[in-house]
Amino acid sequence: MTDSHRYCVIMCGGIGSRFWPYSRTDRPKQFIDFMGTGRSLLQMSYDRILPIVPKENIIVVTNAMYASLIREQLPELDEDQILCEPARRNTAPCIAWAAYHIMARDPEASMIVNPSDHLITRENVFQERVSRGFEFVESRDALLTLGITPTRPETGYGYIQVGDEVENGILKVKTFTEKPDLELAKVFLSSGEFFWNSGIFLWKASSIIEAMHRHASDIAQRFDTGLDDFGTPNETAFIDENFPACRSISIDFAVMEKADNVYVECVDFGWNDLGTWSALYDNSPKNRDTNVAQNCKLLAYNSHGNIFAVRDDKLVVVSGLDDYIIADAGDVLLVCPKAEEQKIKQMVNDVKIAFGDTYL
Repeated sequence: MTDSHRYCVIMCGGIGSRFWPYSRTDRPKQFIDFMGTGRSLLQMSYDRILPIVPKENIIVVTNAMYASLIREQLPELDEDQILCEPARRNTAPCIAWAAYHIMARDPEASMIVNPSDHLITRENVFQERVSRGFEFVESRDALLTLGITPTRPETGYGYIQVGDEVENGILKVKTFTEKPDLELAKVFLSSGEFFWNSGIFLWKASSIIEAMHRHASDIAQRFDTGLDDFGTPNETAFIDENFPACRSISIDFAVMEKADNVYVECVDFGWNDLGTWSALYDNSPKNRDTNVAQNCKLLAYNSHGNIFAVRDDKLVVVSGLDDYIIADAGDVLLVCPKAEEQKIKQMVNDVKIAFGDTYL
């Protein structure tokens, strides 16, 4: 059963450069059907929230250049459910705009903030935990994040250190730590006190706006000046003028690491932020040689642990190749050891320097 005062904000403005060359500026990873389900990551994010949030209360915040893609993939949304950022300013201004927009419509609103590019395999558990999270934040002034039980010493995720339990499965947050090095990640894993930061948040709209006033007042004050415009045709003009002037900062740095009313709900619902080719490899079906073939036919000889992402149903024939990423996006072919995939962002920068935006 859904609640009319519950809202979902799907953040959908990222470029997804770590999935280059499949993820491109004109069609980033959230719009791609990576899992072969017939639904993109964005559509899957929309589908899984529908049982607990009314369709009319789902808001997508995106970069203006992706508005047409949103309408193409989610045609059931009305125009006022798509908020188009005029500039990229990270998650704090994005969330602030969504909160003010929702607050103008419903002062009693609670909201979940959900990235558009996550993979969640146990959707029933996700819906149960999110419903419990809504109940928690609706009964108090609290900022709640969902923490994932770590399974390995991952250096690509942020970590949350937990304190005392306040309700079953919900604990007070002690500290946030951004992506640690490997040795520190091993310490976090062995301690049992740390969870991965999923980047999924729940709170009342009024609570996050108050937290913005306390900890990111420059952003809050800029939105305060347009209070009479939110929910009216003047909102877009106000945002076009003021949003680009906000500093670019994440909600973690701007608010979550500073606030004293932050809690974590510890969850296990098959989460992966699907941020890298290796993450896609880990979450894809493999053949008997542990190779993954996406959208292609494969003949592999003495080759193991590779991911082949090749468009247009091509035949790929390889021999003697282990633990590589092979991604063919038509005008770009990427061949990279999985162990070096952290270099892909630098490769993208080098491509821009050498060839401009042609291959991005």
